[in-house]
Amino acid sequence: MRDDRDLTTRGTENSLEGKAKDLMGKVKDAVGGLTGDTSLQTEGKLDQGEGKLQDTLGRVQRKLDDTTR
Repeated sequence: MRDDRDLTTRGTENSLEGKAKDLMGKVKDAVGGLTGDTSLQTEGKLDQGEGKLQDTLGRVQRKLDDTTR
């Protein structure tokens, strides 16, 4: 399926979603640390990494859109 939104819009959405995942990951990591739940801590760290990658993707998309205009 074709996505007709421009790269800036998609990039902004990816960045916002990525930042939210990173934040939720930090919360999970902290809660896991406080409760001794290493599984929750690990899940939080993975969410943080995924969020950072998604945010980076969003920034790259916006840059690409800026250079192609």
